[in-house]
Amino acid sequence: MTKDLIEAIEQRRSVREFKTDEVPDATISRIIGCALMAPTAGNVQPWRFWVVKRPEVKAALARAAYGQGFVEDAPVVVVVAAEPKRSAAQYGKRGSELYCIQDTAAAIENMLLTVVAYGLGACWVGAFDEDAARRALDVPEGLRPVAMIPIGHPKRDPATRRPRPQRPWDEVVVVVG
Repeated sequence: MTKDLIEAIEQRRSVREFKTDEVPDATISRIIGCALMAPTAGNVQPWRFWVVKRPEVKAALARAAYGQGFVEDAPVVVVVAAEPKRSAAQYGKRGSELYCIQDTAAAIENMLLTVVAYGLGACWVGAFDEDAARRALDVPEGLRPVAMIPIGHPKRDPATRRPRPQRPWDEVVVVVG
């Protein structure tokens, strides 16, 4: 573990206000590349990523996200979809109902930390109508949109915001041994 990684984890915040500056394609490619390095059950890699820049599609995604306007305002939105059947082929019901979601969540966290490393901001959006998001992107059957990640240059430095309170250690950690 490096100090840089720990700092990225400590500095990560949900960013919902973005500047209009574009995010370079090479940066987005690196962010997605880091997502692809996430661990997956059996190395199945049950995911797909849509990189959305087109204003009308971002507007449709914002509507699917129950009017969360910052989804539309971000220069780029990455939509992550799980492929349950891919996981089920190796792990059955547990693969389709759990592992593919865990695997996409690991990829999303890699993306969020890479965003911080680039000095950008992002927000993990899980509150949205899956069918509306599916229609906005023409997602094929068998894939399940699980997250929208708006990415851009934050209007304010997220590191200046205090982190949200955490539950007490003794309430969430059980030491066995």
